[in-house]
Amino acid sequence: MTKDYKQITADISAYMAEIRKAVPEPMQGFSALAKGATQDGALSKKVKELIALAIGVTQRCDGCIGFHAKALVDLGATRQEIAEVMAMCVYMGGGPALMYAADALRAFDQFSAPQ
Repeated sequence: MTKDYKQITADISAYMAEIRKAVPEPMQGFSALAKGATQDGALSKKVKELIALAIGVTQRCDGCIGFHAKALVDLGATRQEIAEVMAMCVYMGGGPALMYAADALRAFDQFSAPQ
C-alpha cells in the first residue's frame, strides 16, 4: 500500500476546519501555540520543522509526517537533510521508526514532485 500524503493532508485539513468551527477557542489556542513554537529563534524554522517531522515519525503519525514534510519542502529542505534526520529516528526508535522514516521520505518526495 502506497500512502498518498497529499491526499492524507487534504483529508485531515477538511476535518480540522470542522473542528475549528465546532470549538474555535481551543483551536485558536493551538494555532497560537504552533505559530509561537515554529517561528525563527535560536533555532531556525527549518530546524524546528525537521524536529517536528522526526517526532511525527517516532509517534507514527501520518498526518504529522505529511504536514511537516510539506512545510520542509516549502522551506527549501533537501532530500539529504530529510534522510539524515530519518537516520536519527531509526537510531532512536528502531524498526518501527524505520517504517515511518521510509514514509516520511516518500512524503517529502511526493510534495517535492513537480506539479
